[in-house]
Amino acid sequence: MLLSQLIGERYREKPVEASMASHIFMLRGGYMRQVASGIYSLLPPAKRITTKIEAIIRDEMDSIGGQEVLFPVVMPAELWKESGRYESVGSELLRMKDRTGHDMLLGMTHEEASVHMARSEATSYTRFPFMIYQIQTKFRDEPRSRGGLIRVREFTMKDAYSFHTSQEDLARYYDVCHKAYERIFARTGLPGIVSVKSDTGMMGGKIAHEFMLLSDSGEDSLVICPHCGFSANVEASPVKCEHVSRESRPTEKVLTPHCKTIDELCALLNTTPDRTAKACVFAVEGRRKPIVVFIRGDYEVNEAKLRQKVGADVFPLTDYSDTDICFGFIGPVGFTSDADVYFDSTLEGENDMICGANEENYHFTGVDFNSDLAGEFSDLAKARTGDACPVCGKAADIKRGIEMGNIFQLGTKYSASMGYTYTDADGKARTPIMGCYGIGVGRLLAGICEEHHDDYGPIWPISVAPWQIHICALGGRKDPIIDETAKKLYEELGKKYEVIFDDRGAAAGVSFADADLLGVPLRIVVGKGLTKDGTVEIAARDKSFKLNVPVENVASAVEDCIEKLWEGLR
Repeated sequence: MLLSQLIGERYREKPVEASMASHIFMLRGGYMRQVASGIYSLLPPAKRITTKIEAIIRDEMDSIGGQEVLFPVVMPAELWKESGRYESVGSELLRMKDRTGHDMLLGMTHEEASVHMARSEATSYTRFPFMIYQIQTKFRDEPRSRGGLIRVREFTMKDAYSFHTSQEDLARYYDVCHKAYERIFARTGLPGIVSVKSDTGMMGGKIAHEFMLLSDSGEDSLVICPHCGFSANVEASPVKCEHVSRESRPTEKVLTPHCKTIDELCALLNTTPDRTAKACVFAVEGRRKPIVVFIRGDYEVNEAKLRQKVGADVFPLTDYSDTDICFGFIGPVGFTSDADVYFDSTLEGENDMICGANEENYHFTGVDFNSDLAGEFSDLAKARTGDACPVCGKAADIKRGIEMGNIFQLGTKYSASMGYTYTDADGKARTPIMGCYGIGVGRLLAGICEEHHDDYGPIWPISVAPWQIHICALGGRKDPIIDETAKKLYEELGKKYEVIFDDRGAAAGVSFADADLLGVPLRIVVGKGLTKDGTVEIAARDKSFKLNVPVENVASAVEDCIEKLWEGLR
């Protein structure tokens, strides 16, 4: 590839709309251009990288028995109505009508399509187990597009669906896929990705794991125990909080004027948040009554856990017109408003606590949280740094992460709801058990850039780099020997490697800045060294080595350097 002919301009200035490194460099480096919010076109460098990522994914999926298929992007609403998701999924699902008025949708995931295919092709136990996968465009009308390719509305994804006759076989294959994912991430230059237990969310099922790239810019919070290795998304991590033993005191109503927040209450009564109980009020999608969750004042409600508990989507209540709840002073003692009430386990066994009195400007002190007051306690809190690890009991850390992939044990959620059965060895109808496994190709591209960059641009691993070698000819327009030598190296090395050649005759600063933004792992500089002593410079983009090599030895030196770069991935 001649750089003079490469489509895609490179810029020196930082884009004002970008904050994450991958977003900045992929805009500056001519990898992508925004078409609409969360929708991007990929230019040649990015397309070359994603093609290599997809090849690695295909190789690993094929190695564990996957069979590649292709589902439609546009599907009839009937499929999703069979599973129940047409009504249960919110506005993220883009619904539309075709020219005949038929309800259609754009696929954001393809569980329904996979069942539709499997139920017509695998009706006997002799066909099981099997896994089908695709690499396909999807659309999710994401309300908070951010980070370039990290969170988008239109995206390319590898999604796989396995079908089994027993839970034991699903668990076995789930582990096989887990290991295949570890190989995929290692081969693409992300061996440090961690697998964490996660919430199953809208996908359903009981067991799920996310593969997280640890990054300060990540939007997911992860519980990581440095002592025993436990890891989970905060949304799925049990909370074991420390309790301070206190004696019970008589309950007393005290005047707390204008104290509607925990901070205001603690300042007035000279206490700390862990001695208070607060109320968090949520609306439930499709229901009239709100939910009130009582939780210790130094914790926050985990909405993912609450969704699982309630079995419906929840969101903070903002419309107070249809309730008589005394906001700012809500408490469990004497609470009579029409709402469903839950108690978080952070309050279990707590004595002498402070909470709202359900009366403007008043709170109760001396409240004991026991089964007589609260009944059942549920784990609804969000884990914090320093909380006890649910496995070993030692202090765990909270780290930030970017989700690169996920796997789910779906069970029979989709196969049962869509009426999919097969005939077993005894001639009886059985419902298949399913798993699903996803990797976002564009997000993986961005994640690799997040992990591998410096102040000047991406540093692409050799396995996914858009080109393997970047030749810079410095002063070639003025020196025919430099120009001729660079062209000869381009032609010779191009027979064996993927090479991009900066043939523009640009100044050294411009040439090197563009090379940094393109992030090609091996750079060959043909310049003054050639005319001085017959050598060219061979350097790694990550600055791990730099060599001055006689021009006649370039081919063998390049072979050694390429091998060294591959060894870094093994």
